[in-house]
Amino acid sequence: VQLQASGGGLVQPGGSLRLSCVHSGNTFSRYTVGWFRQAPGKEREFVAGIRSSGGTTLYSDSVKGRFTISRDNAKNTVYLQMNNLKPEDTAVYYCASGSGIILSSVRSEAAYPYWGQGTLVTVSS
Repeated sequence: VQLQASGGGLVQPGGSLRLSCVHSGNTFSRYTVGWFRQAPGKEREFVAGIRSSGGTTLYSDSVKGRFTISRDNAKNTVYLQMNNLKPEDTAVYYCASGSGIILSSVRSEAAYPYWGQGTLVTVSS
């Protein structure tokens, strides 16, 4: 399995970006996908996740109401729509995937065996 994240860039506070994560393989619909981020000097943290079965979504409290995760199984792609961006959203964003991830583990890095290379989001005026 390989993941390719893209869509990062420089945006002003209050702006929007949409990240994409393209997933290789023909069983994508069976995989849970998560977005994580790592800001300079900080540990990597969970941002959002979308499960394979039923497409249940989860968000961290810091992005709830501003970010939306979605998936297009026909395109093997998961999106992270980020609105009302804040300077504290500045980080490298990673997508990750795994199959058979239970709901209580979606927020845990350790549950995901496959990771993309990361895409940098910078929120600054």
